[in-house]
Amino acid sequence: MKKDIILCGVGGQGILSIATIIGEASTEAGLYLKQAEVHGMSQRGGDVQSNLRLSTDPIWSDLIPLGETDVIISMEPMEALRYLPYLSKQGTIVTSSKPFVNIPNYPDEAALMAELDSMPSVVKLDIESVAKDAGNARGANMVLLGMAAPYIEILSVEQLRKAISVIFARKGEAVVEANLKAFDCGVAASQA
Repeated sequence: MKKDIILCGVGGQGILSIATIIGEASTEAGLYLKQAEVHGMSQRGGDVQSNLRLSTDPIWSDLIPLGETDVIISMEPMEALRYLPYLSKQGTIVTSSKPFVNIPNYPDEAALMAELDSMPSVVKLDIESVAKDAGNARGANMVLLGMAAPYIEILSVEQLRKAISVIFARKGEAVVEANLKAFDCGVAASQA
């Protein structure tokens, strides 16, 4: 089994934390993992994306070819659309429904949502509101990871939960629990 995932968003939204958690879960599960990252400048709200390739068999390249991404996981809807050429015909987009307007010529929100809605498989949610309701305003990225968990398939929800516990352990139990709660809210939203 193989899963090719593009994580994307704007600098400072927590994309690299999601990549670290998926990487930890993959390593613990004994999967082959390749990762390629492009870092934007969080101070300027630049594009941040990461290619993650997970497989039960060896992987030779860390870059995902055009048209072969299984899941685009995006903290920002415009960023999800930026990577459409990489999405496979059977692929799924999991994204925040709330734009992060950080440029003066940001596309019209209604047009942006219409384009997303025209895609065959899109899951979207106001992850920031869900995170706030869960008591963790900074946990929107964990809500998004929870939403995406059923589409990652090669890793289970429990494997991802365990990786969250490992990655955030040094920050204390309260931070671990807050992030797990946000993640669980995302999982519940994806099943609703």
